[in-house]
Amino acid sequence: MWDLDGKAVIVTGGAKGIGQAYVEAFADAGARVAIADIDQSAGEKLAAEQAAKGHDVMARVVDVSVDASCNRLVEEVWDRWSRLDVLVNNAAVYADLGRKAFAEISGAEWDRVMAVNLRGLFFCAQAVFRYMKQQGHGKIINISSSTIFKGSPFFLHYVTSKAGVIGFTRALAREVGEYGIMVNAIAPGLTVTGTNESVTPPERFEQAIATRCLKRAEVPKDLVGAVLFLASCHSDFITGQLINVDGGASMY
Repeated sequence: MWDLDGKAVIVTGGAKGIGQAYVEAFADAGARVAIADIDQSAGEKLAAEQAAKGHDVMARVVDVSVDASCNRLVEEVWDRWSRLDVLVNNAAVYADLGRKAFAEISGAEWDRVMAVNLRGLFFCAQAVFRYMKQQGHGKIINISSSTIFKGSPFFLHYVTSKAGVIGFTRALAREVGEYGIMVNAIAPGLTVTGTNESVTPPERFEQAIATRCLKRAEVPKDLVGAVLFLASCHSDFITGQLINVDGGASMY
């Protein structure tokens, strides 16, 4: 139903957690997938698992905050598959940040969050642009966060970076639409992943459930439908938009 068979997809931060769910969903839909992640062992493990299922998946070590690293990946994807259809800008600094008052956030930590969560989107979008322009078609899907609607405290650098993703999405959609490139974003709520569970107190998940219309935990598979839709032909006249996927905790 998604018409993704044979399409070439890049998922940044795709080795674990929510990114892994995206990789698996694209592969199951018949797409060829490049896992771009700083964690080499996790990326290679996932690629091997997908290859064993007959899927065409590759893993590469990529630091999205470095433009040369992004460019190398994109060139390799193009050389291997001669097309580049979808970029999912999923890589982000989040789980290891810890909640703290804004006055306690160092300049170095602020810069690290912005380097990955915003500059990473910029470099990856730049890297894929000329290939998508050449094709006359492409999808860029940026991952924001529902924290932007709530102004979640003690997470100022993260929330600020994820709000920036929306401005980035809208402005880029205006610039590249004439080339047949669509740019959209999704905003996940607090999602249960192995990493999140290890750094987030159980009561935070309980609080998140209490604020939702749908009274259950959010899991990575809850986000797959929105991403596949935005990657597919069914969203070919949608650009510059944000889809909120948090069980109805936030409405706008």
